[in-house]
Amino acid sequence: MSDSIAAEAKSLFKSIRITLAVSGVIALIAGVVLLVWPVKSAVIVTGIFATYLVIAGLVYIGLGIFSHRKGGWARVGHIALGVLYIVAGVIAFANLGAAAATLALVVVIFIGISWIVDGVVSLTLLGQDGSRVWTLLYALLSIIAGIVVLFSPLYAAAVLWLVFGISLVVLGIVQIVRAVTIGKESKSV
Repeated sequence: MSDSIAAEAKSLFKSIRITLAVSGVIALIAGVVLLVWPVKSAVIVTGIFATYLVIAGLVYIGLGIFSHRKGGWARVGHIALGVLYIVAGVIAFANLGAAAATLALVVVIFIGISWIVDGVVSLTLLGQDGSRVWTLLYALLSIIAGIVVLFSPLYAAAVLWLVFGISLVVLGIVQIVRAVTIGKESKSV
């Protein structure tokens, strides 16, 4: 009985090790691609997103057409949303470079606005928070960072992409090291 448990544990460690190694290699490769070919990789990400839009649009249209349990307005809404998704996907495919730049700007602007809103919300909690100095510092930094991002969205997008690429490289390397070393601590004990 203990031999089968040991065999299962060994198999589990092997599966975990392979999963960690594969995900680490994928993250490492993706990070290198983002750093070496930032524009091409942004276009590829946009192409994946455009594909998602078209597929989601087809699913919504299918839900609208074949869902007989829903009311008329729900079906029309699903179909309209599906058409909107497909149109957005087709427009993105028509010029992936411009769509990638637009998508980056939208994401960065959203981040900037959310940082400003987060800072303002933090300020509203200032009277109720026990750590007023840290809350004030956080709120001011959040608002300032949001304003900086909104006034230089292209620069912020480039920095965000760079940080994303570096993060993937570092996380990929760490994941590969984990895959190599997992289970070795328990063997040495």
